[in-house]
Amino acid sequence: MVLEFKLPDIGEGVAEGEIVQWLVNAGDEVAEFQPVVEVMTDKATVEIPAPAPGKIGELRAAAGDVVPVGEVIYTLETSGAPPPEPVAAAAAAPAPAAAASGATATAPPPPTRTNGKVLAVPSARRVARELGVDLGLVTGTGRNGVVRRSDVEAFHAAGGATATAPVTTTATAAALPVNAAGEVRTPFRGVRRKIADAMTQSAFTAVHFTVVEEVDVTDLVAVRAKAKEIGARQETKVTYMPFIMKAVANALLKYPVLNGRLDEASQELVHCNYVNLGIATDTPNGLIVPVVKDVQAKGILQLAEELGELAARTREGKVKPDELKDSTFTITNAGNIGGTLATPIINFPDIAILGVHRLMKKPGVVETPEGDRIEPRQYMNFSCSVDHRLADGADGARFLAWLRTLLETPALLSL
Repeated sequence: MVLEFKLPDIGEGVAEGEIVQWLVNAGDEVAEFQPVVEVMTDKATVEIPAPAPGKIGELRAAAGDVVPVGEVIYTLETSGAPPPEPVAAAAAAPAPAAAASGATATAPPPPTRTNGKVLAVPSARRVARELGVDLGLVTGTGRNGVVRRSDVEAFHAAGGATATAPVTTTATAAALPVNAAGEVRTPFRGVRRKIADAMTQSAFTAVHFTVVEEVDVTDLVAVRAKAKEIGARQETKVTYMPFIMKAVANALLKYPVLNGRLDEASQELVHCNYVNLGIATDTPNGLIVPVVKDVQAKGILQLAEELGELAARTREGKVKPDELKDSTFTITNAGNIGGTLATPIINFPDIAILGVHRLMKKPGVVETPEGDRIEPRQYMNFSCSVDHRLADGADGARFLAWLRTLLETPALLSL
């Protein structure tokens, strides 16, 4: 029988998806759960697997096409009863854990293959690329010999051989063909195009203005050093970001005019008594903004743990659609890369966004009972871009001034 595969509902509120790339060709034989197509929405990017074994018939959409949910994107020739309706979300979910003994580095039996390609779930392929593991050497413990993520991790931990160094974004770009004019051309689609669409909408809809503050974070540096030691005991990495998030939440509750969004459908300004922070995250696939919710109700260590876990899954492409929505404010932090100042573009439809810039040591004036003295101090610049349609310059200035007070005296974060 011929199955018409329709683009499934990838996540709540998603009406369409963009075909990023086909992972198979017409006429290919595929196994159940073998990845067939990579689809991206404004929420997430997922690899959608075949719902049953069979032969790929017609590919009805090309890479770069935007297809509505429910439209047929390919046909699959199968035998037997029709398979159940596909669930795309399963493609992005990590596979169940398997025993480490299921994959070892010593003479593994050949893994299941289709058309020369090892059958593996998407998360296993991603981890294999990151670790440089040759999937052809990994024994799959999944159904029909499918390689799971846990199989790859166990194989690598056991000292399994690798094929090449882990793939990086730079290396991938360098491997692309160079034309006669000395240019590398790649299709403008996928995550890059989604980012472009979002930035264009924000830049040409929100009326941006930016306020900047220089903050003396010398005391924060000392507090964070102690928190880092405590966090290490429970295997939690404590960066400056949880302190900044906590200070931002405090300041937004004090000045809620910046905490919310514009509901264009109802033409209403929505101001929230909770703080959901979008955290702009640099990933191999582009800038993704997962959301840490109810920041105002969480402590520093809890935020550190949650942020670390969420950021890791975002970089691995395993963030869930629900974790990419409902922000009330956004923070973008490129300080670990460099740069002393920037004017960030608002994560539309948020009202405002905070830019965090690199830590700098320089001379500072310190007031003492004996008079002023100059000594080495630590500074960071913070820039807040605000939609001038929805808030005024004074609102942004008051917000940043209180944020500076909190970060210069971190004990106040306990208020």
